[in-house]
Amino acid sequence: MNKVILIGRLTRDPEMRTTGSGVAVTRFTVAVSRPYNPQNGQPQTDFIGCIAWRRQAENIAKYCTKGTQVAVEGRIQTGSYDGQDGQKHYTTDIIADSVTFLSSKNSSNTDSQFDSSNFSQPMPNYDESQNIPTTDLNDDPFKDFGEEIALSDDDLPF
Repeated sequence: MNKVILIGRLTRDPEMRTTGSGVAVTRFTVAVSRPYNPQNGQPQTDFIGCIAWRRQAENIAKYCTKGTQVAVEGRIQTGSYDGQDGQKHYTTDIIADSVTFLSSKNSSNTDSQFDSSNFSQPMPNYDESQNIPTTDLNDDPFKDFGEEIALSDDDLPF
């Protein structure tokens, strides 16, 4: 299984390009904090290259800027190419299957230093005047699905 989940901040504005066949591709780098470095006790940051395709690539380029906090789900892909210097160069990127925007452009931290304390943003406070729909927990969600079925512990497979 090849599955990656990252939460971090963009280190610079995303770069969107279009392939010859018109498919959008966006490259971006996410700074992800490591909680502890045993050598000096300070957190460290990894800078991880990511690639998104098609509509997702367009949305990242449109709505994200340097410092925007994102959650990236995807897979690791490695590759190589021969550079102009004649050397073989190896690449490792995250191919993003899903990118969730965790902060907007206006609330993002655009400092060049990535402090681990900035990586978790509190949820905004909502008041009752915003009329957020709620569900009454006393209502039976299955009341219209027919008769009740009685089960005993012997009927359960576990």
